[in-house]
Order: sequence, then C-alpha cells, then structure tokens
Amino acid sequence: MKAITITQFFQQFPSDQACLDHLFNVRFGQDHTCPKCERAAKWYKIKAERAYSCQWCGHHLHPTVGTLFEKSRTSLQLWFYAIYLFTTSRHGVPAKELERQLGVTYKTAWRMGHEIRKHMDLVDGEPPLSGDVEADETYVGGKKKGKRGRGAGGKTVVFGMMERNGDVMTKVVPDAKTKTIEPEILENVEAGSTVHTDEWHAYKGLSNKGYNHETVQHGAGEYARGNIHVNSLEGYWSRLKESIHGTHIHVSGKHLEKYTKEFEYRYNSRKNPEKMFPELISSYPEQQNEG
Repeated sequence: MKAITITQFFQQFPSDQACLDHLFNVRFGQDHTCPKCERAAKWYKIKAERAYSCQWCGHHLHPTVGTLFEKSRTSLQLWFYAIYLFTTSRHGVPAKELERQLGVTYKTAWRMGHEIRKHMDLVDGEPPLSGDVEADETYVGGKKKGKRGRGAGGKTVVFGMMERNGDVMTKVVPDAKTKTIEPEILENVEAGSTVHTDEWHAYKGLSNKGYNHETVQHGAGEYARGNIHVNSLEGYWSRLKESIHGTHIHVSGKHLEKYTKEFEYRYNSRKNPEKMFPELISSYPEQQNEG
C-alpha cells in the first residue's frame, strides 16, 4: 500500500459533498438503524445542510457532530486536504504553510492545525506498554540552567516512555518529581515490565512497585551497559526537538503537548505511514453515536 498522491487525493475528494459522504459512510452507512423509529433505513442528503434524513421518519443524522469538523464553517475538502498535508510531512505543518496552501486566514489555519493534532492524539490512543520500557524526561524551550537541566528555568518538562521496538508515549508534566513521574509509569506500564532509566531520584522506587528496574549512571559517563540504556528514547527526544525547532521555530509551553502528541502519532505510525491519512479521516474516537 502506497500513500496517495495529491492527484489521487483530489480524485477521491473532489468536493465537500464527497467528503461528507465519506464521513457518513464510515460513521453510519446506508441501512443504519434510525435511533428514532428504530428501523434500518436508507438515508438521503438534506440540501444545504450537513445532514442526512431517515427514509421512514425523517430523523436527521449529522456526520460532522462529535468530530473536529463540527463547529467549523471551513470547507470539508480543505479540512481533508490539511490532514493530507500533515500526513505527508515528516515534521509537521506550520500554520503559515496551512494559511498559504489553503487560502484561509492565519487564525483559521492555526486553529485547524491544533484540532488536527488533537485528533491525531485521540486516534493514536494510549495502549499500555510492556516488556522492556525506557523512561526519561526532557526539557523544551527556555534557557537551560543547572546540571542536566533538572528543574531548568523557563523550560517545559516532557516525560516519555518507550516500549523497545514498539510505541512511545509522551506527556507534558509540571515537573520531574517522584510524585509526578511515578504515577505516569504505574498507569501506563504493565506490572512485571523492565523499566530502563537513568539515575534520577524520581525513578528509585520502581523496584518496589512491581517492576524490574534497570539504571544507567549518566552522571558517571555511563550511557549503556549491555541492553540497559535509554538511548532509544533520547534519540526520539533529539528528533522531536529538531522537528519543533526546524518547523515551528518556537512552541509555547501552553500548546506544547499538542505538538508532542502529533510527533508521537507519527512515530507510532512509522511502520505504515501510508495508513495515517485514511485512518485520520475514518476514525473518530471523539464521535457521538448520533448526530
């Protein structure tokens, strides 16, 4: 399976109606049981409205309700194209580029970008990690102060966990203290897993929490001891920062998690990147069952 070309995109979605039909089909489909009259029905598009009507009782279904498109007056085709751009870029799409490509205002482009990032997060989900899991935190933005950046002034803390040869999970957190870091591991890493960390004190209690805890001493210049390391996650942090700095120049701490979740989804889709676009336009975890 190959990613579709831009020509194929416009052949598949030549109009807003084609996009709306796609939403209706993936969320409901013909013969969908009407929630009002409880009969399997044929559904007919209502003119000048993003809705379909039941053949029996006239009840309306609204395919955009409960999706990132619900409250937007922007063309559905432009939304789909924006998602296409996100999935064909290695490092994301800045708002200025969306503004230029879509012909919308910067404010609209900025909002669309954030809604797409939030949608990526929902589609990606957060399945529990297991096996060999690396855990580490990094600091983004501001100016680095203090040894190893712990408690670095002006920086935003991002905590991450990576299953070896599997998925990564990241979260913006207020600090790197035990009371903040440890609950994230307990919630997202299955008991009995081997957790690899550096010597930061926030990880010291993991052996008493049902984990096999392995540590490397970065402060002593040790970065790997056989299979014990956090090098995979540190490589991920480097790529994340390069992506943010190269594409967006600066991201505020307030919105940083949306960008980290975008990068996380892209990484977790790395084995089948061509599936990102069809997945994002066909999966709506935030959806309501009926419009």
